[in-house]
Amino acid sequence: MGSGKFIKYILGKALKLSTLLVAVSILSFTLVSLSPIDSVQSYIGADMTRVSPDQRANIEEYWGLNDSSIQQFMSWGAAVLQGDLGTSLLYRDSVAGIIAERFAASLVLMSTAWIISGIIGFTLGVVSGMREGSLADRAIKGYCFILASTPAFWLGLLCLILFSVWLGWFPVGLGSPAGILEGDISLLERLRHLFLPALTLSVVGVANVTLHTRQKLLEVLDSEYVRFAMANGEKGFTLFRRHGLRNIAMPAISLHFASFGELFGGAVLAEQVFSYPGLGQAVVEAGLGSDVPLLLGIVLFTALFVFTGNLLADLLYRLVDPRMRRGM
Repeated sequence: MGSGKFIKYILGKALKLSTLLVAVSILSFTLVSLSPIDSVQSYIGADMTRVSPDQRANIEEYWGLNDSSIQQFMSWGAAVLQGDLGTSLLYRDSVAGIIAERFAASLVLMSTAWIISGIIGFTLGVVSGMREGSLADRAIKGYCFILASTPAFWLGLLCLILFSVWLGWFPVGLGSPAGILEGDISLLERLRHLFLPALTLSVVGVANVTLHTRQKLLEVLDSEYVRFAMANGEKGFTLFRRHGLRNIAMPAISLHFASFGELFGGAVLAEQVFSYPGLGQAVVEAGLGSDVPLLLGIVLFTALFVFTGNLLADLLYRLVDPRMRRGM
């Protein structure tokens, strides 16, 4: 791949990202503007008698709520271009700082679930493909079809009832024990609080990887060179190691990288069920509390995160397939 084609490829991706962020910003700001939630009342609380009409007017003027929606959007957009995402109304802190703190917790959760679902999904897909038509194959396919139609929050509630309420093996929620200083929390306690959200998120993500891996492996096993190898006496794990693994591993990894968007969507639900202090819980709180700066900041960051995942998947495809590299 020449340097000219690579620069053209990077510029094209940068243009797509810029267009995506602008479109997401306009759409998100429009939806927030049409929301029936009163930002000032959400900021003050249910008891509006604590604030006089003059104080309310001052708050609206300070936030720029008296300006038109277009003026508010232009002011917010100009601040974003300068690297200022604003100040959260709920947390009284910079939006960038909150996103960085919450994303660190979400990244641990999503990374754990992403790795577990990839390993389990790939293994089940290989077993199912190598034993096509067997009882194990039918059981794995049925398991995946059930998972594909199972909502993440419902599975999370089941795990919560079973492992926390009935068995008492894991805590009911939160990312760490309540009432304990951050420095006094052990690694074991953090893992205990992480286990159920990660389990919920990883189990839901297994189905796509399994079914994709199974289908790719069946295509490989039906090829002429594999039939020739089988005619020469190769079978079982040796056949898979020499002819199947190299042909299905990278496509499965690429698919898994492309699932960042679904992973984040599932993390939002899992974090709500388990009260896990991640970015997903923050976006729900921002939406319900009409915290516009935080909500828009998270939306932009999420769009960037999903775009990055899709870009990594695209680069992996080009790394695996030389024909795509020549067309870059």
